[in-house]
Amino acid sequence: MLERDHDRVGETGRTLALVHGARTARSAVLFHGLSASPMQFVQIAHGLHERGYNVIVPRLPRHGHADRMSTAQATMRAEDLKAAALSSLDVARGLGERVTVAGFSLGGLLAAWTAQTQDVERAVPIAPFLGIAFVPSRLSAQLTRAALHFPNFFNWWDPVLRERQLPVHGYPRYATHALAQAMLLSHELFEAAADGPPKAQKIMLVTNAREAAVNNRAARKLAALWRAKRPEALETYEFTDLPISHDIIEPLHHPEIVEKVYPILIELLDR
Repeated sequence: MLERDHDRVGETGRTLALVHGARTARSAVLFHGLSASPMQFVQIAHGLHERGYNVIVPRLPRHGHADRMSTAQATMRAEDLKAAALSSLDVARGLGERVTVAGFSLGGLLAAWTAQTQDVERAVPIAPFLGIAFVPSRLSAQLTRAALHFPNFFNWWDPVLRERQLPVHGYPRYATHALAQAMLLSHELFEAAADGPPKAQKIMLVTNAREAAVNNRAARKLAALWRAKRPEALETYEFTDLPISHDIIEPLHHPEIVEKVYPILIELLDR
């Protein structure tokens, strides 16, 4: 996994591995969000490591380049994301007897896809990207096809700060084709969840009641599909006391949010 971090990857964009030097009872894989990097999960990774976990935070495909204005993200594919998730899971199984998989936003989508398709002890999708807030699910497939039909373009996360946006270990903009590829994976996940039960032994689906970017209705729909197939596997947790926001993970964006969120997330991961 570490060898995938080629010479265009920045020092703060590389795969993070916190291991105890031997196989442990539990290991964890943490998937970062779109245009972010493994550093997004560094504090949570250390928190789990202190509890005895071997932890890996893989760099997702086309992410983590030293050039923050890199256009590599535009060539990210859903198949690349699935392959990265499976290879990370193979490493985690070698590092721990029982595996927990978690992720935020795009990483939350990967954690949910893993929960549906792979036998892991625990999966914790956090604010998973299953659709765009305020976009009805019935329009999602049409918008995805349209985005892939037209040429790719980049949008600033913050049109005021633009390239000055923090943190420096992430990209300040996102590619429309990358977003559409994530939506393809989301559609695939919903089809699989409608066809059969999730394979994860336990799932903790985490949302923010005052979500600003991803579609909480889609998260509730996925939860309903999972509950219909394997009700004993699913738990949900919703943050109800946070400000309107999507990024509840990155301390450089909202340190006041992280102070509330991190202890709870670590407990949910380690439950």
